[in-house]
Amino acid sequence: MMAAAAPQFDGKAFAAGLSTAPGVYRMYAADGSLLYVGKAGALKRRVASYFNNTPKSPRTLAMLAQVARMEVTVTRTEAEALLLENQLIKSLSPRYNVMLRDDKSYPYVLLTQETWPRLAFHRGPRSVPGRYFGPYPSAGAVRETLNLMHKLFRLRSCEDSVFRNRSRPCLQYQIGRCSGPCVGLVPQEEYAEAVRRAAMFLDGRSDELGQELAAAMEAAAQRLEFEEAARLRDLLASLRGMQARQYVDGHAANLDAIACAMEGSHACVLLLAFRDGRNLGTRAFFPRTNGEDSAGEVLAAFVSQYYAEQVPPPEIILDQPIPDAAMIEMALSEAAGRKVALKTSVRGERAGYLDLARRNAQMALATELASRSAQQARVEALRELLGLAEPPARIECFDISHTLGEATVASCVVFDAAGPVRNQYRRYNITGIQPGDDYAAMRQAIERRFRRALEAGAEGANAVLPDVLLIDGGAGQLAQAREALADLGVEGVLLVGVSKGEQRRPGDETLVLPDGRELHPGAASPALQFIQQVRDEAHRFAITGHRAKRQKARTSSRLEDIPGIGPRRRAALLRHFGGLAGLKAAGEEEIARVEGINAALAARIYANLHGLEPPPGPTDPQDR
Repeated sequence: MMAAAAPQFDGKAFAAGLSTAPGVYRMYAADGSLLYVGKAGALKRRVASYFNNTPKSPRTLAMLAQVARMEVTVTRTEAEALLLENQLIKSLSPRYNVMLRDDKSYPYVLLTQETWPRLAFHRGPRSVPGRYFGPYPSAGAVRETLNLMHKLFRLRSCEDSVFRNRSRPCLQYQIGRCSGPCVGLVPQEEYAEAVRRAAMFLDGRSDELGQELAAAMEAAAQRLEFEEAARLRDLLASLRGMQARQYVDGHAANLDAIACAMEGSHACVLLLAFRDGRNLGTRAFFPRTNGEDSAGEVLAAFVSQYYAEQVPPPEIILDQPIPDAAMIEMALSEAAGRKVALKTSVRGERAGYLDLARRNAQMALATELASRSAQQARVEALRELLGLAEPPARIECFDISHTLGEATVASCVVFDAAGPVRNQYRRYNITGIQPGDDYAAMRQAIERRFRRALEAGAEGANAVLPDVLLIDGGAGQLAQAREALADLGVEGVLLVGVSKGEQRRPGDETLVLPDGRELHPGAASPALQFIQQVRDEAHRFAITGHRAKRQKARTSSRLEDIPGIGPRRRAALLRHFGGLAGLKAAGEEEIARVEGINAALAARIYANLHGLEPPPGPTDPQDR
């Protein structure tokens, strides 16, 4: 007996019951899957526009034909709607939304918040207290800015562990890029003033900074402090010289120029950034269009999603008009707390910026398409080499990294037909094995990865099984992986061991299959080139994790492992001796002179730091 067809969704009736408040709407298919997420300045008007008689694109018609229900969320402002839309797109990955895919976090300039602030490159979570300036389009733009900043303001760049243990100034001081706060060569008030001026410069207030420096120079000269006046004069001259090269049409540019190039359903959005007249370079993005073929729609999605997380400049110039421009402009202005203008009709230098962005977008898209074509050819060659019926849609590779058994880390990298899927990479800290036992480490990593797949059910990236599983190693590692999968009951995954040749030269690798066959594709094989790319990425990801773990072990205080030493006593010891090296050089009597440390505890500290048997006696866990 045939099931009755589901009633068609009445979009007009649904829209009629909505309010004119701003908000976010979601379209769902009959199976409950999310089709589309959109924002609206007026929900009623926006949703109704989908169900009127105006012509629509084939993509929109295909989407509307699948809509079984809709949901809306009312927000207080359009800025909240923009933010909520971006969060839902990222977390739910709707089928028809254009999605900004970016595997890297954006680089920033970090000015730390401490007694002697540090000016440094930062990428990743903003967990370090301080001010973050950016984002910058590329790491090169950050380093160029830092190079300029250290020359102008001579702030330290060293890590705190280095800063606290210096006994004489480093090379940065000798070449005039640091004022030597580590050894007291600059008064704290003078250093704080340099920090304040550096923040003004990074905030784009270089004109105001120049006026302040000129006034300070004149005041120093009137006080007959000619050395200070000369220093300020040189700093002002450097600042003015930089501004002379960066002024545009009589004022410094502070804008983003964005262009979109499309070929079929493939798109490239290129961002060219200027801050306070400084060209910060370009960055290319390749959003997933999900069938959208309108450059304006792709550009609108990019602006909404990118600036929902990044602070927009006062001016954003686009190479073509975008839908809902007025709403997006209002939302960005409200979120930024100042006016943000979206412009498409510009002249002079700004038109030149757009032309530059447009040409770079076209070039980047052509390069990306050529790269994708080559990647698809390599995947097809891998299919033929391994005798698969279809090209593998998902490939994973495992690698183990350690130093003589210390800090063992396993990596798992993921590739699809388009290349690496970095947000699904995983690292595993290997514990409970004999140091240096690569076989046991590989087995543990495989078990942990695929046990999660079985526990995850049908949800999440961990639940997806690879078509091909590459193991960096020979028959031994492959056997461990095969046994681990068999014990877990995982089937349908083709295992391939990647064994290096005798000379360990690229191209001499042997591919080991579970049935004992060995393949020698040779250096000219596109399939082996692809396997090398995946294997090398797994090796890179494993070794960076291993080095970080090893460095953490090197820099962590051994005092943490001594019973009776808590945060307060540890801080008192390090403060008294100027660091762990000074404490280690001290005798038991000297250690016992520290407030809160008795003779028995001093003996335990000394024994622990020198690898001796701790003296007998009761422990004192109290941390006074």
